[in-house]
Amino acid sequence: MIGPLVIVGGHEDKFGHPEILERIATLAHQHQPNFPLAVVTTASHQGSLSFSTYHNAFRQFGLEVFPLPIESRQEAELPYTSQILAQSSGVFFTGGDQLRITSVLGGTPFHHALMESWNRGLVVAGTSAGASMMSGTMIVGGDAEQTPARNTVSMARGMGLWEDAVIDQHFSQRGRIGRLLAAVAQNPQTLGIGIDENTAAIVELKNHRLTVWGEGTVLVVDGQKTTMNNASEAQPGEPLTLTHINVHVLSRGYGLNLEQREPIRVFS
Repeated sequence: MIGPLVIVGGHEDKFGHPEILERIATLAHQHQPNFPLAVVTTASHQGSLSFSTYHNAFRQFGLEVFPLPIESRQEAELPYTSQILAQSSGVFFTGGDQLRITSVLGGTPFHHALMESWNRGLVVAGTSAGASMMSGTMIVGGDAEQTPARNTVSMARGMGLWEDAVIDQHFSQRGRIGRLLAAVAQNPQTLGIGIDENTAAIVELKNHRLTVWGEGTVLVVDGQKTTMNNASEAQPGEPLTLTHINVHVLSRGYGLNLEQREPIRVFS
């Protein structure tokens, strides 16, 4: 049974009204009530500080937290890193640089163990860079607050937990709709998911459902039925044409039926 993905747009409230972290703790407890949450700090250049923050935050909910500061591909090949996942209720990827996550962990025994544990119900959560890395196609950079144009977004292979999506974070706060549209123009079969800060998309692939939590919104761009798309013809920097796309703006309690790609009301 595939576990849930908790995809956080960054800058989640940790001590004031930490409903997103509390939701992660609840899901982890439901999966394995006596196991700790593993915190992977690979994306961060201040891993120990980042771990300390989340250690204190998750302890509010009685959840034990274990550090996984994997800094190299050699470390990701060590058996103990995979063994920790097998003895965890969930895994949380901190923010930083998503390319560090994929370049250090991608294709390693740790990555394979992550996928195996997730397919057995492990909760996988991540914020900011730890959110972007979950998709099959991953945004690694691009011009914010710009007209959608060719070459305004850089992409790489993600960790492949949610193959049918491309995810962006800090979305409204950093004006990233242009680069998400550019990403969808290049990959119209994927869903573009833009997540605001202190907001989470909780994705249950086994139930074909996305649910929004937190104070902001999740913007969904569906380009599957686009009729005009000049992404392959435009010159570098030239504006894009993308017609007949579906865009949904979803707030807390609303969601998306991932099979039908239709918005739904999940809870009030």
